[in-house]
Amino acid sequence: MNERALDLVRLNAEKLGLTNITAVTPDQVPAHVQFRTIWSNPPIRVGKSELHNLLSGWLPRLEPDSDAWLVVQRNLGSDSLQRWLDGELPSDFAVSRFAISKGFRVLRVKRHGASAL
Repeated sequence: MNERALDLVRLNAEKLGLTNITAVTPDQVPAHVQFRTIWSNPPIRVGKSELHNLLSGWLPRLEPDSDAWLVVQRNLGSDSLQRWLDGELPSDFAVSRFAISKGFRVLRVKRHGASAL
């Protein structure tokens, strides 16, 4: 969301010759775009309501047979977030605790393909 960070992404992509990178703010991402993978350290401190709105808007945009990886501190509510995601997302999603290290949890949100239903 930081313009300086977006400029650095664009510059690095250009230096590396990457033509499949588009650095934009969230409101500039077209609604039809889906994602193969989402990597995030979600902004937990924005509050539960805002965090839930954010995740409810982006996680359903995962393509079938794709994953989101969320890194959340245990003491900032990773366990309750896992329970909320598990109860909130449609049945083609599975939420699991993939890893634990030094007070952090890595949550995996897997969207199954049509054959897994």
